[in-house]
Amino acid sequence: MLKNRGVRRVVAISLVILGGLLMALAPEIWEGLLALAVGIGIELAGIAMERKA
Repeated sequence: MLKNRGVRRVVAISLVILGGLLMALAPEIWEGLLALAVGIGIELAGIAMERKA
């Protein structure tokens, strides 16, 4: 885990933004469901990192 609070916060915010983009741009087909799932996972990772910051 990253110990530097500032770096961890930047990474967390980047993950939240990336996850939101993946969820917003996911098409309505099976590949879109995969992109949506990955986006949700990335979003949750970013939120978890932000809470520890």
